[in-house]
Amino acid sequence: MRTESNDRESIPELPNRLGIEGVEFIEYTTSRPQALGQVLEQMGFRPVARHRSREVTLYRQGTMNLIVNAHHEDARVEASQDGQPVLSAVAFRVRDALKAHTRCLDLGAWSVPSHAQAMELHIPAIHGPGSSRFYFVDRWREFSIYDIDFNPIPTVDTQPQALEGMSYFGVVQYIGAQRSADWLTYFEHMFDFTPIPDQERFGILPKGKLMRSPCGQFLWQLIEPEPWMDAEDSGECLQRIGLGVADVGRAVHALKARGVEFVESSRLHPEDRGALTRSVLGSVAFELVHQGR
Repeated sequence: MRTESNDRESIPELPNRLGIEGVEFIEYTTSRPQALGQVLEQMGFRPVARHRSREVTLYRQGTMNLIVNAHHEDARVEASQDGQPVLSAVAFRVRDALKAHTRCLDLGAWSVPSHAQAMELHIPAIHGPGSSRFYFVDRWREFSIYDIDFNPIPTVDTQPQALEGMSYFGVVQYIGAQRSADWLTYFEHMFDFTPIPDQERFGILPKGKLMRSPCGQFLWQLIEPEPWMDAEDSGECLQRIGLGVADVGRAVHALKARGVEFVESSRLHPEDRGALTRSVLGSVAFELVHQGR
């Protein structure tokens, strides 16, 4: 028999009205896909498929899908400065992509027009910070978006193992000065993300505001500019990807053996908690974060 006392002691589940169930892919946009591909392969990613009609390549390791978009008709490719890669999109796995997209529009989001060609999937998206986008994908169980829009690269293992068990841990987003409250409200309101108390820190940089996704599978970090920075250095954008690993030291050792260089600074936490790769191609860096299994 259910009693009133039991009801009072029950722990309510966090809301997840979009049905978010993880990250399907993260996208870089660049006019230098070969150079970026070399960087990704150093990090353990492997090219596994190419888009049927566009200059877009799918890289993968373990559960992580990473897309390199160099399609000449994409305005974001043309807008990239000096060919520097731009972290241009995050795709959320959701239960129903159309419903998730519609709900976001009802909450005030701006839709991204679809340019899908014949026999290509329409993946609904909304505008994110800067020129970035948030996509919604519901084909990720028995069938995937890559089955329709991509051709596998011959003789390549399409399911390469993750180096040292790496997986997506989160995304770092740069925001404008005194904009933390605005963006916290946005992610809570739009995606049901939950703020994490300031005393709970992950990774290497003890600053910014952290949020947890409603599915609990990844984090989001908001970082404001330093007070001394110029306004032109205070743009809002997706900045870098956080990769979760069980043993940061082992992952650093494995990546150094592949030619990856890391930032050495007294401002960073000890290596057992996290590590930051040196920025290459002017904008590409990865953060390793200790993640318990």
